[in-house]
Amino acid sequence: MKTSEPALFQWVPIRSLAPRHRERAALHLLSLEPRDRYLRFGYPATDEQIRRYVDSLDFERDELFGIFNRSLVLIAMAHLAYAPDAKAPEDRATAEFGVSVLTQARGRGYGARLFDRAMLHARNRGCNRLFIHALSENNAMLKIAANAGATVQRDGPESAAWLKLPPDDLVSRVDELVGQHAAELDFRFKVHARRMNELMNLVRDVGDHIAEKARIASE
Repeated sequence: MKTSEPALFQWVPIRSLAPRHRERAALHLLSLEPRDRYLRFGYPATDEQIRRYVDSLDFERDELFGIFNRSLVLIAMAHLAYAPDAKAPEDRATAEFGVSVLTQARGRGYGARLFDRAMLHARNRGCNRLFIHALSENNAMLKIAANAGATVQRDGPESAAWLKLPPDDLVSRVDELVGQHAAELDFRFKVHARRMNELMNLVRDVGDHIAEKARIASE
């Protein structure tokens, strides 16, 4: 997930995920390469383990964010998790961040963008610290945390990163609101474009079929 220079200046639509996106989340994680599954979960997660993880996602308590490509494939996803009993906003002092990016979407800074989005959302919900638990060999994730100002502590094969968040303000709330609306519009545009493409393909197939029947009839 190394960030390239051009990606730093390019807007990326990041959409909040809802329970209806559970299957998309599962397909995303199941599409990860074995090495990426290992880095994301800290162990070589099987398909069954990934399914159990996705089934356990609490969309009411936690937050999930995703980046979709033009084909509406979820190519990058972040999970901002609070403690199991942190239902009320005042209990959400600390949140844990996890992220995954498909191989074909690497090198575009998506991991860092999702981390920025998670930070913004967390501080606007009264959270004052972000926590990352990662394998020490997960240099990409630890670099994202360090670049954001987090304190990284390595302890053998595992590492932990802590980032103190500033309190929310008018600018942070407006930034999140604008980003949410822009991402939603972007997603709707992609849905519309996909439907139009499917319609054009259908029209083309019908035209080819009619032309083929006319050719046969003229022989």
